[in-house]
Amino acid sequence: MTLAFSVFSKILKLGYHPSVITLNTLMRGLCLEGEVKKALNFHDKVVAQGFSLNQVTYGTLINGLCKIAETKAAIQLLRIIEGGSTKPNVVMYSTIIDSLFKDNLASEGYDLYSEMVDKKISPDVYTYNILIGGLCKEGRIKQAKNVLAMMVRACANPNSFTLSSLMVGYYLVNEVENAKYVFSSMIQMGITPNIYSYSIMIHGLCKSKRVNEAMILFQEMHRRNILPDTVTYSSLIDGLCKSGRISCVWALIDEMRDKNQQPNVVTYNTLLDALCKSNNLDKAIELFSKMIEKGIRPNMYTCTILIDGMCKVGRIENAQETFQDLLIKGYCLNVYTYTAMINGLCKKGLLDEALTLWSMMEDNGCMPNAITFEIMICALLEKDETEKAEKFLREMITRGLLKS
Repeated sequence: MTLAFSVFSKILKLGYHPSVITLNTLMRGLCLEGEVKKALNFHDKVVAQGFSLNQVTYGTLINGLCKIAETKAAIQLLRIIEGGSTKPNVVMYSTIIDSLFKDNLASEGYDLYSEMVDKKISPDVYTYNILIGGLCKEGRIKQAKNVLAMMVRACANPNSFTLSSLMVGYYLVNEVENAKYVFSSMIQMGITPNIYSYSIMIHGLCKSKRVNEAMILFQEMHRRNILPDTVTYSSLIDGLCKSGRISCVWALIDEMRDKNQQPNVVTYNTLLDALCKSNNLDKAIELFSKMIEKGIRPNMYTCTILIDGMCKVGRIENAQETFQDLLIKGYCLNVYTYTAMINGLCKKGLLDEALTLWSMMEDNGCMPNAITFEIMICALLEKDETEKAEKFLREMITRGLLKS
């Protein structure tokens, strides 16, 4: 951008007047580099010099502000534009509505959409998709369906993204049959389901414990020459593992590699969890080593699975070694990892070690949750440490962690 502004300065010195396209290009460049404040300062400067700007300018600045999570500032800019000669358009409104939904401000996003319609600015397919997608993720299906009806009345044709969003919403509220109906309706509407649509269906069916139906759809993908991606495979692997069909999974892993779809940390976590829960700890450790060899960095969930698996089969020393190794390597351990280790120590009757770890946990800024408290209280009661157990119970109540 330094070179671009150097050229711009020379243009001005030579007495030429840059076009709005040139000015927009410079502002877009700054926004793309995350220098949105500089873009706004440049905007103020050129306006003060009497240059005229257009809807593209303000669409660029609003988009830049939303990309750096400055949605409030984007709305303020929209209000400023309303008072000037350049009027807001569908792009500006849609950008802010999208940002509001991403900020979990669904009601505000919907209100801005209503304002847009009241001002006779017609939403486009992109606007409708933002609304339907955002509302569905919030589980507000009825409202999403109302928007879909408005979309159809406005002759804005729903696409695969629109209907896929609706399927996500139905699965969130456990309305599996409605999700299946939307999926089957896609073809009748002349919309070809894509990998995203299939992946949503497979994920949703697996989560609803309807793995056989998910397998049928997976086979249908192959017949339609739609290549499953890592997300699709991982969803199906998760469904098979949770239904106790881990023996069927290894063929899928081989197929993934043959199709150049590499397992990711989510895939490995699913496999490790299934192996640990079926008491195949040695195989889980072997798989973990392969994961490291392939350059896939484990996350906290990976480590928690292994530590919990080790504790549950009584290999407390291995769990402690793994736990200490994580601390030495600088991992920021979460409440689930600490809880798994505390549970393992308590099960082995190592109460002093568990209490020491509890203190370390709080010293490191990680607060125990209700499960951690319950584990500790039960372990203390089993050892007839009633006074200490009561102290933990009072603390649990004080922190608002005891369910009524």
